[in-house]
Amino acid sequence: MTTRVKTPFAGREVEFVDREAALRQLVELAEGGTWWPLVMYGPEGCGKTALLRQARAVLEDRGYHVVYVDPLAERVGEALQYTPSVRDIVLDVLRRFPEPYARIVDVAISVAGHIMRSLSRPRIAVLMDDVFQAVGVDKAEQYVKALLNLIEYPPARYEKIVVIVASSEGVTRERVGRHRWAEIRAMWNMPREGFQQLYDLLPGPKPPLDEAWRWTGGNPETLERLYRVGWAAGRLVEDMVEDKGLTELVVSLAGRERGILARALEDPDTLMERYGEAGALVEKLVGRNLVVRLKRRDPDAWVDVPPPERDPELGIGRYYAWQTPLHREAVRRALR
Repeated sequence: MTTRVKTPFAGREVEFVDREAALRQLVELAEGGTWWPLVMYGPEGCGKTALLRQARAVLEDRGYHVVYVDPLAERVGEALQYTPSVRDIVLDVLRRFPEPYARIVDVAISVAGHIMRSLSRPRIAVLMDDVFQAVGVDKAEQYVKALLNLIEYPPARYEKIVVIVASSEGVTRERVGRHRWAEIRAMWNMPREGFQQLYDLLPGPKPPLDEAWRWTGGNPETLERLYRVGWAAGRLVEDMVEDKGLTELVVSLAGRERGILARALEDPDTLMERYGEAGALVEKLVGRNLVVRLKRRDPDAWVDVPPPERDPELGIGRYYAWQTPLHREAVRRALR
């Protein structure tokens, strides 16, 4: 039985919630290792970081030496975390880099290699959070190939290795996917039962669960943001319009593209049906983390459980989905 880690949520530390299928998948990975880097992508705020933190606990419980990288961490000390058993190795590698935290992804890969050379047939795990956003999408393939080389051509023998990379950058799926260098799985927002567990942890007056669900689509970060602004969904929508430059996006579109976008608000699969006319529009929506390309609903293609085949209320189609209903509402606001 793996201990559930504590994760920050709404100003407090809460126990990792739900994701039972994902936990089973992590145990399977620990038992068998990964043959290729596992690249996990999904909506912003869907819980990838929390899952990686839980993955560290699962793997350490099973004897893995874990190197965890978060280049976008607010504090330098959180950018590189590791199992205490490899502390001396990590410190030695850090001394070899003139500016280690500016090249923290390279540092982590180097640490993994040194662990292999320093320990006898170790179990080792490399967990990376949002590294593509940090190093640049144009370098995504380069780093995935480096991680694959760590698995296939290690500097010394190991017993098992697990490599997981998480990203909110939907455009990296195509860049990485055109090579056979990684296993790509999608992760979606929380299912309703798990979302309710998180919702129940929030103190004070709050809207009915159904209303919170319709706003967030099960996205835990959006739920937290709503709580922090006193459940003022309109305020979050306006912030999103400004932060993602949606007014400028709409102004830049041709009339035909605007029409397709308006229809996609009701049915996101319009983007697939009209892709020949709207390919550039789709790339802009994916690049701004507004829309997600969905994989087949085969459970093996997903981390945790996949979304439903369709859910018009939440903006989920068979091929495309809005990251959350509030993302869709922000685009609707901009179109006005």
